[in-house]
Amino acid sequence: MPHAITLHEITKAYGGLKAVDRFSLGVERGTVFGLLGPNGAGKTTLIKVLTTLMRPTAGDAFVEGFSVLAAGKSVRRVIGVVPQENNLDRYLTARENLILHGRLHGMSPAAYNPRIDELLEMTGLASRQKEFPDTFSGGMQRRLVVARALVHEPRVLFLDEPTTGLDPQSRRALWEYIRGLRRRMTVFLTTHYMDEADALCDRIMIMDHGVSLADGTAGELKDAFSRAHVYEVEFRGDGAGYEALLLALPFVSSVERNGASFQITLAGEDSIKPLMDRLVGAEIRRICLKEPTLEDVFISLTGEKVRE
Repeated sequence: MPHAITLHEITKAYGGLKAVDRFSLGVERGTVFGLLGPNGAGKTTLIKVLTTLMRPTAGDAFVEGFSVLAAGKSVRRVIGVVPQENNLDRYLTARENLILHGRLHGMSPAAYNPRIDELLEMTGLASRQKEFPDTFSGGMQRRLVVARALVHEPRVLFLDEPTTGLDPQSRRALWEYIRGLRRRMTVFLTTHYMDEADALCDRIMIMDHGVSLADGTAGELKDAFSRAHVYEVEFRGDGAGYEALLLALPFVSSVERNGASFQITLAGEDSIKPLMDRLVGAEIRRICLKEPTLEDVFISLTGEKVRE
């Protein structure tokens, strides 16, 4: 499948600091691509380069075949952008915000009015279209920002942390809307929510310090970084009597206790049988293999240290 987005060794430097370092990428058309990374990883810099808000120090990027360096105007025609902040015009009604966007893209009323009607219905804002954004909840404003980005029917949609600050209901509603865009256009998503990336993205790349660390589907990443020998065991009662027993076993690498539940790391997959042999007669409520999460992968690659 042809690439909607291509980056060729993009570098962006601020003095001696490289925010992005020779970064290359190809994103297939009609997919939802997720870019993950801690604060300062270079995600926002890449978004700014791809949306022509920033020129790279070196390299080039192409969106639907248009160079961000040589054909910025053409790039802007084919993209929609949902920034981190709700940057709606507070002095225009919801519908007027969408009309302004259509006119800025050279659309005629005959073209943008039916499109706006469709988007307001799709986002559940039709009954509030004559009201001002300041009267909307955060979730409603976010939906209006997404609708605005879609008025001119872009071929590539950039979503920069689209659900930050939303309540769970609003997040889920926006998720469903993004799922509906799949195949109709290419979606480039950055987010700090691992469950969001897991639920929405066909492909995920994790980056840090301006370079790519891992790339693949959510399942592939979790399989590659899974801790295959970690088990969760829950005992009946408080389990206090079992902690010393587990720690003394030579094939147990570590034990983490939370009440009657224990997370046990074994030396290898062949250690599960001797573990069960030693627990014969124990009052076990449940035992299961701990499945890795995307957050486990993220932390293992980028570390646990809090970023500013």
